[in-house]
Amino acid sequence: QRAVWSRHRVGDLAVLRMGSSEQSILTKSGDDLRIDWGYFYLAIPPDQGSVETAGTRTKLRARFASTLTLPEEDALDWPVQISRDDTLIAATIDAGAVSAGPVTRWLMLAYDDMYSIEYFQRRLQPYWRRKGMGAAELLKAAARDFPSLEERARKFDSELTRDLAAAGGPKYAALAVLAYRQALAAHKLAADADGTQLYFSKENFSNGCIATVDVTYPSAPMFLLLNPQLLKAMLKPVLDYASMPRWPWRYAPHDLGQYPLANGQVYGGGESNEDRQMPVEESGNMLILLAALAEAEAATDFPRKYWPLLTKWAEYLKEKGLDPENQLNTDDFAGHMAHNTNLSLKAIAALASYARLADRLGHRDVASAYTALAKDMAGKWMRMAADGDHYRLAFDQPGTWSQKYNLVWDKLLDLNLFPAEVARKEIAYYRTKQNAYGLPLDNRSAYTKLDWILWTATLAETREDFEAIANPAYRFANETPTRVPLSDWYWTTDGRQRGFQARSVVGGIFVKMLEDGQRWRRWVNARN
Repeated sequence: QRAVWSRHRVGDLAVLRMGSSEQSILTKSGDDLRIDWGYFYLAIPPDQGSVETAGTRTKLRARFASTLTLPEEDALDWPVQISRDDTLIAATIDAGAVSAGPVTRWLMLAYDDMYSIEYFQRRLQPYWRRKGMGAAELLKAAARDFPSLEERARKFDSELTRDLAAAGGPKYAALAVLAYRQALAAHKLAADADGTQLYFSKENFSNGCIATVDVTYPSAPMFLLLNPQLLKAMLKPVLDYASMPRWPWRYAPHDLGQYPLANGQVYGGGESNEDRQMPVEESGNMLILLAALAEAEAATDFPRKYWPLLTKWAEYLKEKGLDPENQLNTDDFAGHMAHNTNLSLKAIAALASYARLADRLGHRDVASAYTALAKDMAGKWMRMAADGDHYRLAFDQPGTWSQKYNLVWDKLLDLNLFPAEVARKEIAYYRTKQNAYGLPLDNRSAYTKLDWILWTATLAETREDFEAIANPAYRFANETPTRVPLSDWYWTTDGRQRGFQARSVVGGIFVKMLEDGQRWRRWVNARN
């Protein structure tokens, strides 16, 4: 694609801008696909000892390779053979004489996509543009605020890393730090017409879906800890979509489309039929996350608006949740399964979460009834899933096992559905099933999910048991021969990637930080 460049003066910043000559905004969607609209900026403050230029790759790189300099003038003509002689903007910075004292220089890179998301046929701007700010104002504000932002970032990094290590040890902290930027980067923060925050995930290297509920679910712990407002901005588009007459099903949707086009579910049967839907999975995810959000914010204004919708989902789970039919769950790569015990755990926790929300909203009779229902289902689950020294993968499959990562919400939200012995028994059994790079997802295969390993490890009562489950995941991240952005689906035998990379779900690694209610509240309050 043909690219063009231009030079600008923004305050005292020297700015070079580059973008495609044809700005096809929001005209395509996909998975392994990048946007080809908007403009890239290179901005340099005046005191950085720099030379910047625009030209073609062949000429500029050849000159720099031989002289370590760039021309002080821009090329006047854009290249004709664009595939052979790409456009390039570049800068060199002279650090001067470097001795015992440090020398620092900095420049800025920025990307302005102008419009980020199509949301039910409406184009949404990036959130930073919501009050009319343009690229020039953005660059000036960033340059002005850089010293204070750098100091705040250093303090944040130090405090968070220290608390991560206190919660789960240094290897856990290193894994969470690795996941932090990736979890943020796999989202886009946009502004609705009234300025409301809407935060959209992209299901990277999977199917490219946007606002996937069972991608939000595993990523949620990081946002519940550090910025619940962003989790609310993830849930709102899903709740609003499910409230529309066009969504015909009595359970929650899977997604809102394919990134960056959030115009309605594309997965499975979508709005047309119930093929490859995830009814228990997504309804359970939404109810649990809304209860966790209410816990984090100590507020109920958000779920109150959607109460009839939440009641419809709870009624569905009451009917279908204990012993799920042949449905997909979030681990859809493993295929359909009936009588899935871990999916049943999600439904039970979701019904207790609904009861918790009902109690917060003053619906005492509903809260009492659904609390009793969830506890009754928990008792039935223990009898139906029992398999000697552990619990089964499916109710009708003796001799099987699986990670019961959905059980973690009983602990984090103090739902008190299951006796401690359930998690204790599972953790002891898991320790006999470990491979070099972690605990398999279940008995059917040697692959695992990184996010779920940390959820499962958080079921442990002791630091020793937690580290026994969690530390092999650190070893995977450190030793995997597949050098891609952090994968969440890999082989536990050799550490190789099975699939997926660069996905937001690694935010689930932060789940251990929610175990201590005091720590959780301290981080939420620090960000507000």
